[in-house]
Amino acid sequence: MLSYLHGFHAGNHADVFKHAILTLLLDSLLAKPKPLVYLDTHAGAGVYDLAGEQARKTGEHALGIGLLWPERDAFPELATYFAALASANTGSECRRYPGSPAIAQHLLRTEDKLILMELHKTELQSLRENLGHDRRVSIHHRDGFEGLPALLPPKPARGLVLIDPPYEVKTDYARVATCLAAAHARWPTGVYAIWYPRLGVQRDQRDTLLHRLSEHIPELLLAELSVDVQTDDFGMHGSGMVLVNPPWQFDERLRTVLPRLAAVLGKSPATAAGTAGWRLEWRRQRG
Repeated sequence: MLSYLHGFHAGNHADVFKHAILTLLLDSLLAKPKPLVYLDTHAGAGVYDLAGEQARKTGEHALGIGLLWPERDAFPELATYFAALASANTGSECRRYPGSPAIAQHLLRTEDKLILMELHKTELQSLRENLGHDRRVSIHHRDGFEGLPALLPPKPARGLVLIDPPYEVKTDYARVATCLAAAHARWPTGVYAIWYPRLGVQRDQRDTLLHRLSEHIPELLLAELSVDVQTDDFGMHGSGMVLVNPPWQFDERLRTVLPRLAAVLGKSPATAAGTAGWRLEWRRQRG
């Protein structure tokens, strides 16, 4: 299925959570002078217009970056995230929202590389228009689940992979686990970040996904942020990130920012006070 367009959801609470962690990961990796590569399995369009038809139709960004942007001075550890957003805008407002590839492009250095995969033809065209002029960027029209293992190990052999499918079909969860297992077998030293949604009880596949991932990877760092309580309906009340090979003491960095991030993103007038929350834990296979 290729019906998913991220423009309807750009800048929502899940994007903010995902991109905050992404920039913290890149900050840590860029602290060392050695070159690195960033790989994105589902790159999307690259940059999104929050004043455009798609974003206005859902209004999701208002309860994501719309809540955090005015509070950015209270999050000095996310300075590079906000700098990436500012670079996509000409004024003081956040009207254009950079996706994961554009955020990575802003942060990476001259000697670093970006490898981006996108299957949707419309999104691919926008991605090429937004990032294709950059010599550091390689854009592939292919299924990221298939493409990632095929492109590994990369050169330079140091870097970060974001696996971020839309999960518009249930089989995406199984494909994530299969893809990660194959990729990790070819590039065991890479840093991997896998995003997933937290949905209503009847549709939520989080436990199944984590079980599948744990079968292949002996140690996982799990981070989650929710803006509301889980219900039986179809809404997304939060999201999570599974990290493989995170930088040293990265869990402590997350522990300082996730509670405050949840507090800000949980300020939606549609949710009851105190329903937002966060979770951080290691999952290790028992020998």
